[in-house]
Amino acid sequence: MQLDALVATDKYPVDTPHAEAYQAAVTQARTELLATGCAVLKDFISPVGLSTLGREIRERKPATHYSTEAMNPYFYTVPDPRYPDQHPVNTFIERSSGFIPGDAWEQGTACRYVFEHPMVGRLLADCLDLQELFPYHDPLAGLTTNILDPGQQFAWHFDTNDFAVTVLIEAADQGGLFQYVPGIRSSNDEGFAAIQSVLEGNEDPVMTLDLRPGDLQIFRGRYSLHRVTRVADESTPRHAAIFAYTAQAGVIGRVERTRQLFGRVLPEHIAAETERVRGDALLD
Repeated sequence: MQLDALVATDKYPVDTPHAEAYQAAVTQARTELLATGCAVLKDFISPVGLSTLGREIRERKPATHYSTEAMNPYFYTVPDPRYPDQHPVNTFIERSSGFIPGDAWEQGTACRYVFEHPMVGRLLADCLDLQELFPYHDPLAGLTTNILDPGQQFAWHFDTNDFAVTVLIEAADQGGLFQYVPGIRSSNDEGFAAIQSVLEGNEDPVMTLDLRPGDLQIFRGRYSLHRVTRVADESTPRHAAIFAYTAQAGVIGRVERTRQLFGRVLPEHIAAETERVRGDALLD
């Protein structure tokens, strides 16, 4: 398996960090991340890579864990009496989607090869202006695929990680649009009023990304409210590979959210929960 068969290395020469095209991609990504918390490397995956990754996803789709629940932006599903009814904590919207777990992607798959390739990690670290990135150590959430079949949507939410990397593999014919509100909260301000306004239908601050299959998206979802709109009933499914990285080695996901997204937890999750250190005091 060769990286240049899967990644458009003519446009993104990941093996040549001093190349003009590499530096241009990094500069553009840093500029976009600073401005809106989101950067897109257009056509990062080559046509051959897109075909290969798409086939691997379809082969593993039977392993998808689907779930439908009403959740607030913090992934909670139960009302909290400490807050009023018209409040983000007590505003629940349908999330209906599926995830192919990380343990469905064995070594030797093209998807895992790209995710774990050190040169890809180096480019992403440079785009994020970080010294180093590590593949997320979580055995279920490190390498996953988000599945949105016809009629499904991923409701407004925040990420627990500071950033996420996704690659759109197959787009929906109708719907399935990625939308976000950059910087709607900060590490010391929950921004409840602005969030509630969006939840109630205010589209003024909402940005919509025009993603195409093969595009790689770097997104700071910890402070930016975001969602994927409902895929139309008559549409093709939306498949997006999720490449999860962390700035520290050995990070494992939270038990509650892991169970929500994958329907199970492993001993690694339970062990990590007792040692977890929060980076901020936000709800989630």
